[in-house]
Amino acid sequence: MRSRYSAFAVGDTEYLLATWHPATRPESLELDADMQWVRLDISRTVRGGPLDTDGVVEFAAHYRLDGQRAQQHETSRFLKVDRRWFYLDSLG
Repeated sequence: MRSRYSAFAVGDTEYLLATWHPATRPESLELDADMQWVRLDISRTVRGGPLDTDGVVEFAAHYRLDGQRAQQHETSRFLKVDRRWFYLDSLG
């Protein structure tokens, strides 16, 4: 999760697509260059340990856009395939 947040912060769409599960990955991804990501707060995790094959992360990603502060709150599901974690989807 933290590495994907960092990829959003630096605009690394290649990494974001590479860590997105093939079942739900879009063909392409366009990020808003004006969005400045400033902080990630992880509020809850379920599973996602070294021996797990799935996990859930609830977080708030804080950003600035057009001089305004805002946040994206999400609960994300991840799957581990061949010892690599992939973002699957958002539960909201």
